Amino acid sequence: MIPFSPPHIDDAIVNEVVAALRSGWITTGPRTKLFEQKIAEYCCIKKVLCVNSASAGLELMLHWFGVGPGDEVIVPAYTYTATVEVVVHCGATPVMVDVNPDFLISVENIRKALSPKTKAIMPVDIAGMPCDYEEIMAVVNDEEVRRNFQPANETQERLGRPLVLSDAAHSLGAWYKGKHTGAVADITVFSFHAVKNLTTAEGGAICLALPDNFDAEAIYKQLCAFSLHGQSKDALAKTQVGNWRYDVYECGYKCNMTDIAAAMGLVELDRYDAMILKRRKEIFDAYTQAFGSDDRFQIPEYETADKTSSYHVYALRIRNITEAQRDTIMQRIFEQEVSVNVHFIPLPMLTAYKNMGYNIADYPVSYDNYSREITLPVYYDLTDEQVQQVCNAVKRSL
Repeated sequence: MIPFSPPHIDDAIVNEVVAALRSGWITTGPRTKLFEQKIAEYCCIKKVLCVNSASAGLELMLHWFGVGPGDEVIVPAYTYTATVEVVVHCGATPVMVDVNPDFLISVENIRKALSPKTKAIMPVDIAGMPCDYEEIMAVVNDEEVRRNFQPANETQERLGRPLVLSDAAHSLGAWYKGKHTGAVADITVFSFHAVKNLTTAEGGAICLALPDNFDAEAIYKQLCAFSLHGQSKDALAKTQVGNWRYDVYECGYKCNMTDIAAAMGLVELDRYDAMILKRRKEIFDAYTQAFGSDDRFQIPEYETADKTSSYHVYALRIRNITEAQRDTIMQRIFEQEVSVNVHFIPLPMLTAYKNMGYNIADYPVSYDNYSREITLPVYYDLTDEQVQQVCNAVKRSL
């Protein structure tokens, strides 16, 4: 069986993890701090905070901005539940909007959904393709939007408009108009989950690219404390002689990254562009060559004049089929020893969100994208022969 997305683990990663284990420092420590520095350099931004998941990072930043009951956060209907559940956890109201045929949140629908209660917009870089950030930033910076914005605290007043918090779980290494994702929204959160291009088993990173009137260093220190129970010193700082005394400034979270996880990330980031992304692009191109000339298939867009994907998910769509036919085709593919998936079931189709009153009929593009989509395997160790096996299985099954 060709698996769908196994993690890339080799001797280089194993050796670095063993070195971390033997170092005597396995929680947040020197490797985590170095990993943060390396991600910041990679994205050309000032500060990065590593956490134990992208979900934790998104929720942490909503709380940092003061999003809570009575507030609204605009989100796409086509995403994984993590994007929206963090809004619910804050007590705010998710305002779901439909996406474009390219799977990405519709800027026009964002504009229509804005209200004086809107505190944040959360675009999602589905499959690794960046959203239309220049247009989104133009919307939130519109004079009328700024006038209607109702700040509830000093941080919101300083920004003076809704926060653009990018769920970039898929898009580490993607480019948007000459900048890496991580540098194009106010705040960007990456995921290093086991199925992501770069994995630390579990993990995430918060990238700060706020306007110049924000002090990135001060915010980083605040977030370090907030991600460790609101404590004034982390374990590394308390190891200094006589430096045991600490304070707790606020009731925070416990979502720090460990040095064991960071050890994996450091190895992968060092070879990410030259090795990981290079191979993933080769697989994307092979699928496009196999399916692009066949009118039955709708291939995903992953390179344009302004954007380059991180080649995370190859979201192949089949024209003129129903959801039930798609499911049958997938079953036939599985029967040929090839694992495939769907990214994603739109949120209004899931019980938790149906119970909140969301209805998939209100999101026709999201449903159409979903009903015809089959995600093909893409990972570093997938061989050319296996890629061909995937292509043959899909065509035979259709």
